[in-house]
Amino acid sequence: MTNAIDTPACRPDRSPRLIHQGLIYGSDEEFLTATVPFCLDGLEQDDAVLAVTTPANIDLLRQQLGSAAQAVEFIAADDWYKAPGRTLGAYYRYVDERTATGRHPRVRVIGEPVWHGRDALETDEWTRYESVINIAFADCPAWIICPYDARALPEQVVADARRTHPQLVTGPASDTSGHYAEPLGGVWDRQLSPPPAEGKVAMRFDADLNAVRSFVAKAATTLGMSPSGTERLVFAANEVATNAVQHGGGAGEIAVWRTGHRVICDIKDRGSTADGAETGWTLGYLPPDPEQIRGHGLWAVRQLCDLTEAQTTERGITVRLHLNII
Repeated sequence: MTNAIDTPACRPDRSPRLIHQGLIYGSDEEFLTATVPFCLDGLEQDDAVLAVTTPANIDLLRQQLGSAAQAVEFIAADDWYKAPGRTLGAYYRYVDERTATGRHPRVRVIGEPVWHGRDALETDEWTRYESVINIAFADCPAWIICPYDARALPEQVVADARRTHPQLVTGPASDTSGHYAEPLGGVWDRQLSPPPAEGKVAMRFDADLNAVRSFVAKAATTLGMSPSGTERLVFAANEVATNAVQHGGGAGEIAVWRTGHRVICDIKDRGSTADGAETGWTLGYLPPDPEQIRGHGLWAVRQLCDLTEAQTTERGITVRLHLNII
């Protein structure tokens, strides 16, 4: 479990900074016209080049790149885009491992998110993930192109691509997106749905975190969570409850229930901050500097859970943890 909560961070003195572009394509030719020059130019500039996309697109790229494909790392998107927090952490590690020692000046990524098989909540959270990249990687030496297949994707997903990417790619050229919406501009705020009136168990807690851990472990097991899943949920809930005790008024309320294939855990506090600083839906998406002693909790929580939602109100902060039952 240690690898899941590593906290590599891009140093603010690195250059160049993030370039984040969307590629909306309607044919194989449009995909290749943008991505092949992107890869070849990156290799010429000694950038590390990673292509995370569909198996069909990987085959297309390999064929068009020829011998140059040997210098490109290919990963199937279904193996990479498992959970927003874990995917963000994996990209951070990729950037850090290849640029921290000067091995490469920059990384170039073709990152095609997975949208098929997602329910409405998952789609919303992956859209938020695409938006938060703009601030989470702002100081990173990374150039990311995110392809969207207009032939297969819902219209709303394609429309959101124009809102989550500052630039859009057409062939080898790019232009500013006129629909771009800033991550912290309020567009991506969303109210949490209310917990169910029945079927949940809840308790109030204070500094006795042993009681929190025992409560979550019992509830998750009763709801059908596996031992490994229960361990992850207990760890995540403990981190959030610790923040509530230390920064959220010294106490809070926790509730656990099951909806479909997920066990869900709400932790509410009475304060105005969590992890000592950040608030709002981006809680835990912005990794702490690895040199700081505190403030790693919610970054770890994002990577442990399948989905994590956060909401700040005048009454405090609610963090909602989702783990799939496997």
